[in-house]
Amino acid sequence: MPVSFKYWDDCLDPDDMRLMWADPHVSKEWTDAGEEQGQKVHLSRDPDGEAYLTQTEIMVVAAITVQRHFKSQLDPYMIGALAEIASGKRLFVDNYDRKTKETKMGIMQVTPEVAQWLGRELGYKNYDIELEDNIDLLYWPFINVYFGAAYAKWLFSCDEKERTEEFVVRAYKGGKKKATHKSSAPIFERYLYVKETLLSMRQPDSLNELAPDLLENSSTAGTQLVYWDSKVSVEDLDGMWSQPDVLKEWTNSGERRGNVRFSHDAKKRPYLSRVEVKAVAEIIISRHFSSRGVKPEALAALAEVCSMRFVHGVRSRTGLMGIDYPTAAWLSRS
Repeated sequence: MPVSFKYWDDCLDPDDMRLMWADPHVSKEWTDAGEEQGQKVHLSRDPDGEAYLTQTEIMVVAAITVQRHFKSQLDPYMIGALAEIASGKRLFVDNYDRKTKETKMGIMQVTPEVAQWLGRELGYKNYDIELEDNIDLLYWPFINVYFGAAYAKWLFSCDEKERTEEFVVRAYKGGKKKATHKSSAPIFERYLYVKETLLSMRQPDSLNELAPDLLENSSTAGTQLVYWDSKVSVEDLDGMWSQPDVLKEWTNSGERRGNVRFSHDAKKRPYLSRVEVKAVAEIIISRHFSSRGVKPEALAALAEVCSMRFVHGVRSRTGLMGIDYPTAAWLSRS
């Protein structure tokens, strides 16, 4: 095997390590195993000596990854279950595909070619594995799960069709061509069993509240939204405040200039009110499309349909308007 780590610290950056320790389930599991915070943490080993992640560990890795990069778009239990059926949660397993001549690597069995394509074509650039020397980073759990989750998200809308969870799972493990073939049916049955096991082990509410303060402040987070002011330019915020309906809504909810909070649902997902969405649409149209007959009500309605006004979008649709990276890149070039 080309790569092997003895400790979690060998394949995790310090921010991620702090997040792992901050989770009470992981902390208890590690402490019960004799690990100490501030010391290197041993990776679990099976009877054959292969490193693997426990169900507790993979669920926290999946939850952190989803909260950072795919909030409102992917289910962490789905990602955790995919990792188990793809590799048995083993970190360093390789599988060579003779047909494609590609090697699937790591806990979610991601090929370097797919990971590089996801970065190059779909904008998943949080981790750079373009260089040959960086390929082994795919053995790092957070990096492998990031690209595996990105591929699963792409499968949800591949070939310009909305796909079901069953299709995605069967395609992820067995390939797109076999996703509807009877030979891949056992894959989904196994997946459902694993997912139910993970759900019985830990309830979703405990993952939704996973170290929120640490996650928000970690160097690679980027998706924990609390204040408009941290993500919107001064000019845009002035434009929002100048809208009478927004001014009334924000004033009534106790917002102040320089400290305007996003609304959040019960799962702590940030969303825009209908008043806010309409105001954003009006500002964008007045600046860029005033002569093109675009109606703010139409844009607001599209946002409602595409994302239910969730800032990060839903399922495979990215953001308020459900615009994916290739479309945005094409529009910017045109």
